Formats: sequence, C-alpha cells, structure tokens
Amino acid sequence: MTYCVGLQLDRGLVFMSDTRTNAGVDNISTYRKMHTWEVPGERSLVLMTAGNLATTQAVVSLLDERNLAPSDRNPTLLTAPSMFQAARLIGETLRDVIATQAGTGPKAAATFNATMIFGGQVKGSPPRLYMIYPEGNFIEAQRDTPFFQIGETKYGRPILVRAYDPEMDFARAVKLLMVSFDSTIRANLSVDTPLDLQVYENDRLELGYSRRIENTDPDWRAISEGWSDALRRAFDSLPDIAL
Repeated sequence: MTYCVGLQLDRGLVFMSDTRTNAGVDNISTYRKMHTWEVPGERSLVLMTAGNLATTQAVVSLLDERNLAPSDRNPTLLTAPSMFQAARLIGETLRDVIATQAGTGPKAAATFNATMIFGGQVKGSPPRLYMIYPEGNFIEAQRDTPFFQIGETKYGRPILVRAYDPEMDFARAVKLLMVSFDSTIRANLSVDTPLDLQVYENDRLELGYSRRIENTDPDWRAISEGWSDALRRAFDSLPDIAL
C-alpha cells in the first residue's frame, strides 16, 4: 500500500508521498514513489505512483528512456507541448504496460494495476494537476476538487476536507499534509516514513523546495505529537453525554 497527495493552491502545487512498499507483513521495503523532471525555464513535472511496484517502475523507466531517445517516439515528457499531452503520454504508457501483463497469471489485469498523480507546468499555460487511472484516462483537479489522493486515502482525507484553503501558503499546506499523513500512518501499517515532499510555485518553471522527511525529523515529530495533544484537548472539551 502507499499514500500520495497532490494539492492545488492559488500559489502553486504541493506533493507528498510515502515510501513504504510491502508484500506481506514480513516483506517490507522502501521505494521512492515521487519522480520529477524539469527543463528550467520551460517545464517542471512531478509524478507520484501507487499500485503494483513492477508496473510503476516500468512506466517511469519507459518515460525516462524516451526522454533520452526522443527521436524514437515523440512527444516525450520533455517535449510534450502541454500538460494535457504529457498526461496523455503517461496514461498511454501506463495502459500499455498493464496490457502486456493482461494474459499472465490469475487476474493479472487487476494484479498489475496502478494509479498516478501528475502535476506541474509547461511554459505558456497554467499549472495543472491530474489523476491518471489504470485504463489510461485521467481527470484534472478543479476548484471543487482541488486535491487528489491515491493509495490508502480514507484515513487522511477528513483533515484535508476540513482544513484545506486554496489561499493558504506553502508552509501551512505542508503542515496540513503532515497531519493527513500522520493520521494515515497511525491507522495503517502499510504506510510509513520517510516521506517525500515537493513544492512548486506558479510560473517559476523550475522545481522548488523539496525534502525527505524521516521519522526522526523534528518538524514531523512536533506536528505528530502536537496533533495528538490537540485532539485529546478537543475531545476533553466536548460536553459529556448524560447516561
């Protein structure tokens, strides 16, 4: 399992992903699920993945390979004329990778599924944020749907729904995501630190602040412990029920 969130703000985009991959309680590994590409001054792209690890690694490897040999297949992520066309390329690649496994093993089509969040900006158009499905199709974030989650989404969603504000600054958005991830990690052992963070500011056209957040990170510990204390205080302040 995994947990990834892409958040669209008035100021830009914020991405966060965990790194835990497991195939059972006794087979746990750490793999990076956030991948970035950029041509400074021209485009900045971020992709986060959830699902079958072999599928997601194959998709990222194919995208990287095409970037190195653009004459073999155009456009590539580094030459696509728009974010929409780049999302189409990722969707087609994901669909093709899954299709190659469709006839191998029991229920292979489902076994090799994956879902992705893709965001960033190409010069000449505003930043975009997409959710890409195993079938290769995708949807775009809008004002009414300003964030996407993939993986283990249910535990971290309530805080996003309650506290999200499109006008918040990046520092507040990162704090919101940390609380969302802390809630998920405490409820599900298949999600865990370290976490990867990437911030993109509108029209900058180069990747902004990025960070790997370990379990011992002082900011992470402060948010995690502070949120627990705040919840206990809020619970204690509620009126008792007469029985």
